[in-house]
Amino acid sequence: MADWAEQITTELKTTFDKNFYEKAAFIPSATETVDIFRSLRDFLYQYPLVCTPDKSHCLKTLASRLEKQIKNALCFVCKEPTDCQACEQKATLITRQFLSCLPHVQKLILSDVKAAYEGDPAAMNAIEPLLCYPGIMAVTFQRLAHQLQSLGVRLLPRIVTEYAHSITGIDIHPGAHIGSSFFIDHGTGVVIGETCVIGKNVKLYQGVTLGAKSFPLDEHGNPVKGIKRHPNIEDNVIIYAETTVLGNITIGHDSIIGANQWITQDVPPNSKI
Repeated sequence: MADWAEQITTELKTTFDKNFYEKAAFIPSATETVDIFRSLRDFLYQYPLVCTPDKSHCLKTLASRLEKQIKNALCFVCKEPTDCQACEQKATLITRQFLSCLPHVQKLILSDVKAAYEGDPAAMNAIEPLLCYPGIMAVTFQRLAHQLQSLGVRLLPRIVTEYAHSITGIDIHPGAHIGSSFFIDHGTGVVIGETCVIGKNVKLYQGVTLGAKSFPLDEHGNPVKGIKRHPNIEDNVIIYAETTVLGNITIGHDSIIGANQWITQDVPPNSKI
């Protein structure tokens, strides 16, 4: 066992740079992060955000746990690993800012549930899509993760959305901007890239990909990061099953894109493809 452990340690040191290995103690817990966000999801689903002693205690407990994971995520990428106090202070501020966003997230989730209920004749009541539909679950986790990423925290949001991906088959990057009343019907195989911008009242079916057409490379042959490379979907658009939309293009408002299409150019508003 000792020989095996020593071999693994040696391989880790050769695989990652020294700075990475020294910061291993700050790697956030994926299990703890997922558990926190599952609890936050249940909190938003089950309770209106009205302060009562029980609800306040529940949220304070989640906030304390989340703050620790945020602090670890900040320390892991910090260029001054010895200045942990600065990361702790930043984690406290970010946690407060994140919690202040929860009422807004809850309103967005309610709009998604309404869109699912009104857009699917199989839904007998609004509780059914809230508790059963994979699209609602995936979008809920993405909306929470998006708020955290918008506050400058990396890694944790990806943990959350990849967890949702693993249980729903729907892959939505936390960086994607998604408007209200968003409905993914059925959902399996849907992919939404990091720089997607999706308007209000958009409906996607299973197998839709909103992806990048290509990856520009720098002078060293590495993908250029931080550029807009995914589609813009304007308000009131429907995209049917197995359609692929690639690149920094725009699908104009009130358009309907049929199934099994390959779209790499702008689509004007009010179009039917």
